[in-house]
Amino acid sequence: MDKPVEMFDRDHEWSALGRFITDTQPGATLGVVSGRRRQGKTFLLDAACRAAGGFYFGATEATDVESLRRIGAALTAHVRPASPYHFADWFEAVDVLLALGAERPVPVVIDEFPYLARANPELPSVLQEAFRPLREQRTASRARVLLCGSALSFMGKLLSGNAPLRGRAGLELIIRPLDHRLAARFWDISDPRLAMQVNAIVGGTPAYRREFARGDSPTGPEDFDDWVVRTVLNPETPLFREARYLLAEEPDLRDTGLYRSVLAAVADGNGTRGGVAGYLERKATDISHPINVLEDAGLLHRDADVFRDNRSTYRIAEPLIAFYHAIMRPVWDQLERPGSARRVWQASRRRFASNVLGPHYEQVCRDWTLHHADPDLIGGLPARVGHGVVHDAKARVGHEVDVAVIGIADGGRPPLLAIGEAKWNDTIGIAHIDRLRAIRDLVRQAGRYDTSETRLLCFSGAGFNDKARAAAAADPDIRLVDLDTLYGPTSH
Repeated sequence: MDKPVEMFDRDHEWSALGRFITDTQPGATLGVVSGRRRQGKTFLLDAACRAAGGFYFGATEATDVESLRRIGAALTAHVRPASPYHFADWFEAVDVLLALGAERPVPVVIDEFPYLARANPELPSVLQEAFRPLREQRTASRARVLLCGSALSFMGKLLSGNAPLRGRAGLELIIRPLDHRLAARFWDISDPRLAMQVNAIVGGTPAYRREFARGDSPTGPEDFDDWVVRTVLNPETPLFREARYLLAEEPDLRDTGLYRSVLAAVADGNGTRGGVAGYLERKATDISHPINVLEDAGLLHRDADVFRDNRSTYRIAEPLIAFYHAIMRPVWDQLERPGSARRVWQASRRRFASNVLGPHYEQVCRDWTLHHADPDLIGGLPARVGHGVVHDAKARVGHEVDVAVIGIADGGRPPLLAIGEAKWNDTIGIAHIDRLRAIRDLVRQAGRYDTSETRLLCFSGAGFNDKARAAAAADPDIRLVDLDTLYGPTSH
C-alpha cells in the first residue's frame, strides 16, 4: 500500500497496518488500534481502507438499534446488494463484514468501537464467537477487521485478563503523539528553543496544528507570545476549550469536577498521592480511585522513583491539559471575555516557565535519553530512564535527580549509567556538576546500583558557562547536552 503523500510521518504505523491488511494467509484476522484523541487514527485507517479497497465504518454515540441500522446502510452503499441490509443483531452484521474478505485480504474498520460496546456490552463476546478458530465464516474469509477507539480505559482492557477478545487479535497498534523532534518538523519550527516552548503547550498531537490552529505556527521566537494569544488563549479557536472537552469525552469520568481538581493539583506541583490529597483536603485513600481512572484514561502518568521503592509521582500526560490547568483554568472567566488574552498571558508567563515549561523540558530530556541518545554518550543502552530523590541521611535532606539512567542488569546490581540535571532557564555551571558528583557518591553509599561508571549529564536550555565546559573537556564522564543536541539535525 502506498502511503498518502499528505500523511506526515507515521511510517511505522503505516507499515504495520500494511503487513496486517495484505497478509495472504487464510482466515479472518482481528486487530486493535488505539490512541488518545486527535492523533490521526481515523485519517490513518480511512487512508488504509481507501488504499486497499476496504470498508470503513465510524460509530457514533447512539442506541444499539440505530447503530445496526447505520452499519447496515453503510454496508449496503459499499456492497450494493440486490436488497438493502437490515440486521436483526450483531451476529448477522459481523458475518456480513467477514464475507467482505471472501475473495482477497481486505481491511474492515470499525472506528470508535467503544461507542458500540457501550450501547451493547455483549459485542466483544459476539466478536469472540465470530472469530472462533474453526468457524466456517471465519476460515472462509480473509477480512482484516480493525477495531479502533480513543477511550483508552476501555481499549486497554479489550485484550487483557479474561476479556472475551484476549488471544483473538493479531495486531495491537497504539497511535502515539509525535515526539518532540517530529513535532518540531510537523509545526515547521527550526529554532529548538521555540520548538520546545510550543511543544510544552500542544505536545505532539497533529490535529492541534492542522484543524485546531488552522495551520498557524509561530513565524519565529519573537512571534511566540503573539501565537499563544491568537491561538490557545483565543476563545474563538477550538484550541481554547479543547482541554475541557478532552476530559468530558472520557466515558469513565463521571464526576468531572473531582477529576479536574486532581489534575489541577498535579499541575500545581503536587505530584504525590499525599500531595494531591492535601491540595484537595481529603484523605489519600479518597483520591486513589480518581487517580487510577485518570491513569487508565491516559491523562495521568505515574513515574516510579528510581531510588526509593513504593514511592511514585504523577504528571499530566497531555501537555495541553497541563497548560490549561496551570494557566487557563484559574482565570477562565477573564479569558472567556474577548480581548483579555494578552493581559492574562503577560501575567502568566512566569508561571508558564516554572509550572509548565520547566517540567515539560525535564520530561523531554528523559525521553531523549531513552529513545534518541547515543549509547556511547550515556555509557550504554538504557533499560529505563526516570527520576527520583536521593536521601542524604547525614544532612537529612533529599536531592532531586531530574534524569536517572538505569542500564541492563547482568546478574549483579543494575548499573546506574548516568544521572542528570535539567535546567530550562539556568546556565549550567560548576556548582551543578559538583552537586551531581555528590549525589553520585550518595547513591554509591546506598549500594542499590553499580555506580562505578556513572556519568554526569547536564541539560540546559540556557547554555553552559566556561567552567562547566572546561570541566566537561577535562572529564569524559561529564556530558553537556544543549537544545541543538536534543533536537538533532532535524532542527536545522
